[in-house]
Amino acid sequence: MKVLLPLLVLSLAASAQDTVIKVDVDLVNVLCSVRNKGNGLVGNLEKSDFKLFEDGKEMEIKYFTRETDLPLTIGMLVDTSKSQENLIEPESRAAYEFFKVVLRKKDMAFLMQFGAEAELLQDNTGSAKMLQDGLRQLRLSVPVGGLHPGPVPTQQNVAGTILFDAVYLAANEKLKGEVGRKVIVVITDGDDTGSKTPRDRATEAAQKADTIIYFIDYEDPRYHGGGFGRISFGGSGDADMHKMSAETGGRVFKVDRKNTLDDIFKDLQDEMRSQYSIGYTSPHPQKDSSYHKIEIRTSNKDYKVQARKGYYATPQEN
Repeated sequence: MKVLLPLLVLSLAASAQDTVIKVDVDLVNVLCSVRNKGNGLVGNLEKSDFKLFEDGKEMEIKYFTRETDLPLTIGMLVDTSKSQENLIEPESRAAYEFFKVVLRKKDMAFLMQFGAEAELLQDNTGSAKMLQDGLRQLRLSVPVGGLHPGPVPTQQNVAGTILFDAVYLAANEKLKGEVGRKVIVVITDGDDTGSKTPRDRATEAAQKADTIIYFIDYEDPRYHGGGFGRISFGGSGDADMHKMSAETGGRVFKVDRKNTLDDIFKDLQDEMRSQYSIGYTSPHPQKDSSYHKIEIRTSNKDYKVQARKGYYATPQEN
């Protein structure tokens, strides 16, 4: 099923009031991954190995488990703007192989493409075959009438690439009502040149939907000037991806000569199946929409914890 998400809808969505999943915010659940000095995943820690702080004050950890089997919902967002034109086929193939392996019973995934506009190619499904059918529909998305679509907005390319709008829509329209673990995986070169939604608002929507954002930084060397380096068109793409992923507990994977797209999907799969779930009672039962910082530490100072930076004490929907 295709659902077209035109810029008018995006504009309305960006101006709408954010809402959140229907869970009691008194219980704050934080998913985290732990890596050692060699960047390897650490999957054998116990509750006693962790300390959790909210706004600088240590909280009592009441719930702890390794989330290897908790249901997972994945939103796959694929950049199909002009700069990604030559990468669509390998992205489609690798994403299908990823879905075949990572999706288990009760897991769900949906597929969106974005460029000049965002389009839902496959709604939530547990079928890798249906996702493959959606991946086969990936196609170039450039502004109508654009003479030379590219990463720099011009008079012919007003819409540009709506990366932030796509993340906002995925979080606010598709994931906020889901339960369990939720992730957004974005395959892109990181350039946003047309969104009506600011980066921080898109990040906030993911935080309120309790969703982790992972970026796969995949650049066409023919488009970005040869090699795997990016020609700078303002230098914000890398910073945006790292900021959004860090705030939500994800990270940025870089496709280069040492790390293929298949390698990265394998690493991502391992990470999503090697998470810890840590729960505690919020000291803010008033649910006043305030933001509260979270920090998680381990007893081993050489370990690096990857988790969201905070949460919004938002009232649940009626």
